[in-house]
Amino acid sequence: MLKRAEANAKSITLNGVSKSFGPIEAVRPLDLEVRRGEFLTLLGPSGCGKTTILRMIAGLEATSSGTIRLGETDVTSLPPRQRDMSIMFQDYALFPHMSIAENVAYGLKMRGAAPATRRGAALDWLERIGLGGLGARRPDALSGGQRQRVALARALITDPGALLLDEPLSALDASLRTQLRGELRRIHREVGTTFLCVTHDQEEAMTLSDRVAVLRDGRVEQIGQPADLYDAPASAFVARFFGRCRLWPATVMQGGRCRVSAAGVTVTANGPIAPGQGVLLVARPERLRLAPSGTEGALNGTVDEVVIRGPVADVTVTLAGGLEALLELPRHGEALPAPGSAVAVIPTHTLAAVPAEES
Repeated sequence: MLKRAEANAKSITLNGVSKSFGPIEAVRPLDLEVRRGEFLTLLGPSGCGKTTILRMIAGLEATSSGTIRLGETDVTSLPPRQRDMSIMFQDYALFPHMSIAENVAYGLKMRGAAPATRRGAALDWLERIGLGGLGARRPDALSGGQRQRVALARALITDPGALLLDEPLSALDASLRTQLRGELRRIHREVGTTFLCVTHDQEEAMTLSDRVAVLRDGRVEQIGQPADLYDAPASAFVARFFGRCRLWPATVMQGGRCRVSAAGVTVTANGPIAPGQGVLLVARPERLRLAPSGTEGALNGTVDEVVIRGPVADVTVTLAGGLEALLELPRHGEALPAPGSAVAVIPTHTLAAVPAEES
């Protein structure tokens, strides 16, 4: 199974693909490549076009322009059943009158596989997803997480050239989502199939993906590895959407230094910036620390709010000039500051800078 899936994995290539609904341009002409065998996620807010892109690739929505290729095959005009892809929907779409094993084997049945072949393959997949021995049950006898695994096995049993996932974990509670992210990543590594996922959950995109494409208003704002998008966002939109942050207006000086406009403090920054340019500094919570008020070279402010999140606390500080800093501090160390106390904020790492006009 593993070698066969790897051999069948195919790239997905979009050239000039767009989609309009009357006067509304849902997807602007875009070029995108999902590399063979990779896990790529389309990330963005509601209405950015990510689901429309997925539906065009699957053949569930016609393109307004451009071409879609699966490997070397132009599939732009092919119906869904001829595209060598599987799709996993948010609601899993399991057949309630079939057993779990029959649901998993359904794709092989449609391809004319012998009963013994499809039953053996279904039982093998149920073992691989940790549901061995449950093949005779119906979907309504399973938990949401178990149904998600069944839907995934059903999508992969036919060894598709690519698997499309539409918000695959959105129907689950927070703790189960965290658990199943690891399962989904493990299965991707095991089978080697090309995965293309759509989500609005930034943490999900970061933990699952080899690369992430951040979408905005029907176009790709930035694409890259999760660490690259987090550490070096190309715009204020990507900085805000791909991880928590606060943005500080600043002016670029010489030698990779920026002066924070409202606070009059100089900090180290990097990015495609030139002296004299106005920028926004991306202040991530974990890249800031607190210091006593009045510390030289620090941004002075007042603690506004302290929110406990398990082993860490989010501390919001109002800085000079109306700026704001958000810090993530461990709870098992120094005592947390009280709301209203005077503090100073110091960056512990170089901050990313993005063009101010992109805010």
